Amino acid sequence: MANAEKVRLDKWLWAARFYKTRAIAKGAIEGGKVHYDGQRCKVSKTVDLGAMITLRQGFDEKIVEVKAISDQRRGAPEAQKLYEETAASIKKRMDEAERRRVMKSSMLIPDHKPNKKERRDMQRFRDQQDQDY
Repeated sequence: MANAEKVRLDKWLWAARFYKTRAIAKGAIEGGKVHYDGQRCKVSKTVDLGAMITLRQGFDEKIVEVKAISDQRRGAPEAQKLYEETAASIKKRMDEAERRRVMKSSMLIPDHKPNKKERRDMQRFRDQQDQDY
C-alpha cells in the first residue's frame, strides 16, 4: 500500500473499492451520500487515519473507520485493509437485509403476466372505482 500523505476523499473511496470510478465517488459525495466524521464534506477533503466515514449505497448504510491511506486502486483483499466496518454497522445492515427479505416474501407475486382480457377487466374495475367517487 502506498502511504501517500494527502489523499482526496474521492480518490480514497475509489482506491478502497467502494465505487467503480472516481466520477461516481464524486457524485456520491456531492449528493450527500458520504459523510466524513458525521458531516457532509467536499470531494477534495483530505482523508486522515482513524476518521469515520458513513456511506449510503442503495439500501445499505456502512460506517467505516479509515485504517490506512492509499491513492492506488489494488485488488479487493488489499483494498479491504484500508478500512474496517464497525460492528454496529454490520449488525444494522444485516437486520435491514433480513427485514427486506421478510417483507419481500410476504408480498403476493402473480404467477403470470396479465393477458389482454385480464388487462381489460382491470381497466374496467379502475374506471368503475373512479365513477363511484
